[in-house]
Amino acid sequence: MPKLKTRKAAAKRIWLTKRGKLKRFRIGTSHLMGHKSGKRKRQLRRPKSVAGVDQKVVRRLLPYGRF
Repeated sequence: MPKLKTRKAAAKRIWLTKRGKLKRFRIGTSHLMGHKSGKRKRQLRRPKSVAGVDQKVVRRLLPYGRF
């Protein structure tokens, strides 16, 4: 069976934890931060898990994972 290609755009944004969960960065952090509250900006710093309905699609994009 041939090797599978990793979708590099997805690999730069999503990664696997040691327990196999998919983590991603949050949106809304690149600009227009002045009017957002400090609490909101702090929460946006933390990564979030990929939604369950999207996991099958994302795992196909990252066949070998990224550690």
